[in-house]
Amino acid sequence: MTKFDDLEIFAQVVSAGSLSAAGRELGLSPAVVSKRLRRLEERIGTRLIQRTTRQISLTEAGQGYYERIVAVLAGIEEAEAFVSRRSQQARGILKVSAPTSFGRMHIAPHLKAFMRANPDLSVNLALTDRFVDIVADGFDVAIRIAELSDSSLVARRLAPVRRILCATPGYVAAHGMPESIEDLDRHICLAPHNNEPWKLEGPDGSLIYRPSGPLLTNSSEVIRECTIAGLGIALRSTWDIAKELKDGRLVRVLPAYRGSRNVAVYAVYASRRFLPTKVRVFVDYMSELFGPRPYWEK
Repeated sequence: MTKFDDLEIFAQVVSAGSLSAAGRELGLSPAVVSKRLRRLEERIGTRLIQRTTRQISLTEAGQGYYERIVAVLAGIEEAEAFVSRRSQQARGILKVSAPTSFGRMHIAPHLKAFMRANPDLSVNLALTDRFVDIVADGFDVAIRIAELSDSSLVARRLAPVRRILCATPGYVAAHGMPESIEDLDRHICLAPHNNEPWKLEGPDGSLIYRPSGPLLTNSSEVIRECTIAGLGIALRSTWDIAKELKDGRLVRVLPAYRGSRNVAVYAVYASRRFLPTKVRVFVDYMSELFGPRPYWEK
């Protein structure tokens, strides 16, 4: 075995989550895997993995090392694919993380066309509203809707996100149309994540409003359904409620205000320089599908 074999074993252990699982994938015994990891750590002079009887966890050095090793191994894979004239063919398993509602509404319906265009590629789509650690959890790419801060990961903007205040015509008829931000204090405001503050932009610049109401939930989909049912006012993305706005089930409230323009749909992945073909074709597909003016805004 070469030094590169040691890197592959290390990467497989992190991806699989245990020495035994990595051994099964590589056709090696756990003892051999453990020995190769120790040799790698001795060679570079630092501990990469904390081992217990049931699980492993990366040290801080191991986390940074893994992020770089993934790029190196991806580069080797791409080089071999190029030499064998396979560089343009997406193959293997693409593991994608995406927000629950967005994934259901705007990724799942388009997978058929994507998979038809890439017949040698399998997709593992995991929907969750938490920010996964794409390196530690073994994801190739994550779709995120957020204001992204600096990180060691690469983020490609796929689409803008326009968030507006909205309610049903019935709610407005019963409770009145607010005419100022201060008027919201007299209304039922619906916000997920235990009344998370609303970051708004209006005629006088940016502001933060802290909504209050009788409903507490960690589910954005619950807020959506309760808003459509007429329970109160919510700050929602147009990708989530475009149909309801069009058919009149929801109307804008305080149209001079909107959510922060810094929020967008991003594809997040580990490396730009050594980007696997399977990740590139997926991100390109999503970018072309959404774009600067996504279809839900038309």
